[in-house]
Amino acid sequence: MKWNEQDIEKYLSAKEYIDTVIFPLIPFELSQDSTAGKNAFASEVLAIFSSEIEKELTGRVLLIPGYNYLKSTDKEQEVERINNWVNDIKQQPFQHIFFLSFDSTWKKLENTLDGNFLWLPGFQSGDVHSEEMQVLIREQVKQIVELIRSYW
Repeated sequence: MKWNEQDIEKYLSAKEYIDTVIFPLIPFELSQDSTAGKNAFASEVLAIFSSEIEKELTGRVLLIPGYNYLKSTDKEQEVERINNWVNDIKQQPFQHIFFLSFDSTWKKLENTLDGNFLWLPGFQSGDVHSEEMQVLIREQVKQIVELIRSYW
């Protein structure tokens, strides 16, 4: 289920079956011309990844809106804000929270996040609509789905 009115209404009527949240962490940085395109591409691919994971695990997961942060920000301060989101999420009967990101700098802080951090190896560039890219995404989604299932 996704963060939209129709799916949230379904969630509210069946929340005892939906025990997992997918929480994308999305870096933003427009100030650096050299990395703006790369960051935008990563954001687009992460949205596709998250959506595909949600499709594979429909009926068991809720995909919440991505958490956007400045790439240059102090991640320890961001952890506090993210964990505030998690505290709100945990007012519902969720048992598993998975953070998804291409940003490996979160790996150093994963023990301070109130959930499981899944780092995805990133793609530098490409056409997200090409058959080649779709196959790569599909293969990685299968692996991530199996990893998430192992926590259940």
